[in-house]
Amino acid sequence: MVSTGAVPNLAFRRLRGPRSAGEFAAAVRRSAREIGEQVACDARYIGRVESGEIRCPNYAYERVFLHMFPGTTLADLGFSSRETVRGRGARATAEIPDTQLPPTLHSDTDEESDVLRRVFMTSGTATMAAASLGFGLGTAAAAVPAQRPTRRRVGEAEVTAVEKAVRQIRLLDDRHGGDGLYRRAAQPLRAAYALLDEGTTTRRSTSDRLHAGAGELAISVGWLAHDSGRFEDARSHYAEALATARLAGDAALEAHAFCNASFLARDTGRSRESVRAAEAGLRAAAPLGSPRLLALLALREAGGRAGLGDRSGCEQALGRAHQAFGQGTRDADPEWMTFFQEAELEMLEAQCWSALGDWRRATRHARRATQLQDPHFTRNLALYRAELTTDLAHAGAVAEAAATGHQVLDLLDQVQSSRIRAMLSEAVRVLRAQRGSPEVAGLLERCGEMGV
Repeated sequence: MVSTGAVPNLAFRRLRGPRSAGEFAAAVRRSAREIGEQVACDARYIGRVESGEIRCPNYAYERVFLHMFPGTTLADLGFSSRETVRGRGARATAEIPDTQLPPTLHSDTDEESDVLRRVFMTSGTATMAAASLGFGLGTAAAAVPAQRPTRRRVGEAEVTAVEKAVRQIRLLDDRHGGDGLYRRAAQPLRAAYALLDEGTTTRRSTSDRLHAGAGELAISVGWLAHDSGRFEDARSHYAEALATARLAGDAALEAHAFCNASFLARDTGRSRESVRAAEAGLRAAAPLGSPRLLALLALREAGGRAGLGDRSGCEQALGRAHQAFGQGTRDADPEWMTFFQEAELEMLEAQCWSALGDWRRATRHARRATQLQDPHFTRNLALYRAELTTDLAHAGAVAEAAATGHQVLDLLDQVQSSRIRAMLSEAVRVLRAQRGSPEVAGLLERCGEMGV
């Protein structure tokens, strides 16, 4: 919806010339590929720019537009400066704690390196922490791991930096998905493990926090790999986190590693392994006093059993998940579980019924997930809608499936997730049999334009 007072961007419209909005969008996507960018540009996006709704493009689009029209500036293209669009700008960033700076819905997936660098700039001793974790060092940082660093004393600044990196990666993933984040997040992970290998600590509590932080960072980076389709990388990162948990005797980290390993095994067709990993996670989590963690692990088990075609076992695991979830939150709930609300419970149950081929039940739970999801968590909203699109397509509700598919496409400018694209592609595959439907034909055309 165009905001009140939007001023049409006539300069950009002139650059389009006689080409249709769809033709121009295709040219934008081609130019993006030339410079290694990925933008989900379509005719609707071009229309939003020309209407003035988009006053300044995100960084990825900026690079593409300046590549298409060499020698121009954003002002030449009819855009406002980023500072006037985004308010207080860099000064505010330096003044407000990072925990209060989650990206907005219009943040760019390529801004994550800037945001991650800011994580380590919030205290007087943060320069050392930033250097330790490889942010803001330019290309010279790439040579650091190849050298044997001198032993350093690890204290509060370094440990806090690792913990903040984990939180910031999770915030960015909630908004944008893993594709754009993964490569940049791998560097601080290497640096965090270098601290474990080369650093010395004077307190057991500091050592425990560093092990926990490094392990959680490995899981976060593993999840980014998982979400972006790099399954072997994800498997390696989860194994690294599990090894760290075992070395430190950290049951909470062990439960988290098994939880994600179970999810990965389910997504890669290793259903029996998924069940075993979930059961191991449940054993590790039993003494931790978190019913919500037990609920999530039961859902992981349910997903594995659904993949095996074990309907009875799946239903039993779902029953245990609902019972544990109904006990509410506890102080002992891990910080990383903030995503696990009722919407996620519904989504994971929908995926169980989908794996069992019960499309009616799958659709009911997926629709409920989309209704419950906080719209600020853009990635999950796109994910839940992609699941609903697939379930509706299999259930034969083609008009609603097409409408929901359009909603997913509307979010792909903000979310880069190979997993979500794969889910939508599955829905499109099912819907092709109904290409005679005007609604389906429109969705298929738009998916073709956007390369889905």
